[in-house]
Amino acid sequence: MTATILVADDDRSIRTVLGQALTRSGYHVRTTGTAATLWRWVEDGEGDLVITDVVMPDENGLDLIPRIRRIRPELRIVVMSAQSTFTTAVKAAQRGAFEYLPKPFDLNELLAVVSRALAVPVPAVEPEPAAEEERLPLVGRSPAMQEIYRTVARVTTTDLTVMITGESGTGKELVARALHDYGLRRGAPFVAVNMAAIPRELIESELFGHERGAFTGALQRNQGRFEQANGGTLFLDEIGDMPPEAQTRLLRVLQEGEFTTVGGRTPIRVNVRIVAATHRDLRALIRQGMFREDLFYRLNVVPIRLPPLRERTEDIPLLARHFLTQAKARGLPAKTLTGEAVERLKDYAWPGNVRELENLMRRLAALYPQETIGVDVIAAELAEAAPPAAPDDPAPAEPESMAQSVERHLRAYFASHKDGLPAAGVYDRVIAEVERPLIRLTLAATRGNQIKAAAVLGLNRNTLRKKIRELEIPVVRGLG
Repeated sequence: MTATILVADDDRSIRTVLGQALTRSGYHVRTTGTAATLWRWVEDGEGDLVITDVVMPDENGLDLIPRIRRIRPELRIVVMSAQSTFTTAVKAAQRGAFEYLPKPFDLNELLAVVSRALAVPVPAVEPEPAAEEERLPLVGRSPAMQEIYRTVARVTTTDLTVMITGESGTGKELVARALHDYGLRRGAPFVAVNMAAIPRELIESELFGHERGAFTGALQRNQGRFEQANGGTLFLDEIGDMPPEAQTRLLRVLQEGEFTTVGGRTPIRVNVRIVAATHRDLRALIRQGMFREDLFYRLNVVPIRLPPLRERTEDIPLLARHFLTQAKARGLPAKTLTGEAVERLKDYAWPGNVRELENLMRRLAALYPQETIGVDVIAAELAEAAPPAAPDDPAPAEPESMAQSVERHLRAYFASHKDGLPAAGVYDRVIAEVERPLIRLTLAATRGNQIKAAAVLGLNRNTLRKKIRELEIPVVRGLG
């Protein structure tokens, strides 16, 4: 039996085009310009599928979806809108729409969606609670961003693991937060941890926690990030920088849903959604033996690639206006850009991506007295931001000292905590983590000879033995 399609859109030309295209494809079509008429048809039991616009003269199409779902949960609904923002896509998915199509759309794509919607049964979806004031965690109307909106909207209604890839500054954490804030776990914790910001020796303790006495300076039990995120979302940023031993433990958690703390014996079960992100090529790291292939496939269930800003330059005017509005909301003077200034922004390569654009807009709002920013200011700012040309014969870089290396790691470690303060006992904890590789490598270099190792380290032999026991260092032979 031929399906009947109900089309609601206040634009007569769109109703005509859709009516003709659907009729040619063999469907019965009824069109209307109002939500009231659409609702009457639905109440009367008409239609096998609804295609509705969002903005109509008498009611918002998104608000109509829960009412339709309550009386006819089997009726498939496709939403189309020229208000092609992230929240439009998410609200459409959360309220039970089968698909969301941003205008303008390709007629062949719409016909494919209709065919798929009529062939696949739609699971029941609870209607979203009363809508809050609209927020825009992601900004842009380019085709690339529209595809991201649609992917994120589909995934928010699931607990699937997501892998976000993209260059630095493209907004990977924003996408991770959107997945949480608009998802099933939005009332639970969102915990973010940057693998590149934590010294490698501390990553396992940071993720899984440690018991009192697990190492020198462990004066009390500390929860790891997995326990802190229990019931919510754990965002593992820069997952490509995770050391191999931590990768193995993470894989076990993903497989079995449990882990043990450093120094612990009792397994701890957690219910955590994992969202991972990286700017690195994980497949290349797999070929180099630096990333586990089985872990990659566990994490890469739903891949989301964020395009660099140079691939979505049509979004630059919207992004610039958004960041200037944010700056004004934070107390900075209101600014606008001339058309020439905007075009100059679109011509720039943006190596720092959206983050670089955001920083520039804040700088313009804070430092320039004029209300309207012209192309000369933009050109000067972008010229200043460009990296200097490399000399023909650059001098070799000074090697980093041990103190500089330790300071760099510790700065990143402190910065990874929101208030700049890690768990108590960090002094003894860091000392223990430095001692462990020092003693282990010294023993390896002396082929396990503890007398020689003690002499190299300048320690009493009994002291060395005690530290080997406390730090649980295996006595190895040879450097391999």
